[in-house]
Amino acid sequence: MIPFAPPVLPAAKSRTAIGYVRVSTEEQAKEGVSIEAQTDKLRQYAELYDIDLVDIQIDAGASAKSLDRPGLEAALAALKDGHASALLVYKLDRLTRSVADLGRLIEQYFNEYTLLSVSDHIDTRSANGRLILNVLASVSQWERETIAERTQNSLRYLKDQRRVYGHLPLGYAGKDGQLVPIGEELRIVTEIKDMRQQGLPLRSIADKLNERGIVGKRGGTFYASTISAILNNDLHQPATVVREDV
Repeated sequence: MIPFAPPVLPAAKSRTAIGYVRVSTEEQAKEGVSIEAQTDKLRQYAELYDIDLVDIQIDAGASAKSLDRPGLEAALAALKDGHASALLVYKLDRLTRSVADLGRLIEQYFNEYTLLSVSDHIDTRSANGRLILNVLASVSQWERETIAERTQNSLRYLKDQRRVYGHLPLGYAGKDGQLVPIGEELRIVTEIKDMRQQGLPLRSIADKLNERGIVGKRGGTFYASTISAILNNDLHQPATVVREDV
């Protein structure tokens, strides 16, 4: 929804803005966050409030976890180069979902240039606008961390119940939703743990298994990262009762 109160912008140069649009791969098909939908909202906003929208930079299929995005870099460069005095986005999470990254953007850009967000009614030229900006960013970060924590707890529950979760780990098969030990694979896990206790580097352990023609869970070769994942898998920490292969 377009806010009914226009942003507080001084005359002339401050009425120029560079637009920025971002979608992640998962969001491209969702209604309301597509490139076309965001672009239309930015143009409507600029026309309504007589803002000269000099350009719109786009990052398609880009995550907000990092600021290393070509479209965003071009938009920020336009501010630095004097082509625009404001950055216009449809919603704050199109710019970033990280409180730390937002802090860097505020320090490096939005103390000098204006940030305008259509959906969030943000105008950083005012103290209230900056307050809203920080509050919304904090809530967004909290939501991400809450979802991650919930996911970790769910995985922990499935592991504790010896239920199938994600890719099957070496040493187990799935049967009726339960993890069932595979004796031959668990013996390989035991070998790996023994070699590690003897002080062998992860790379050396992987090489020894590959030289013997032993393949990983999904038929691939072993790498140092593979060995590390096996050793750090919680399922392999307690003593495991080895049964016959299923």
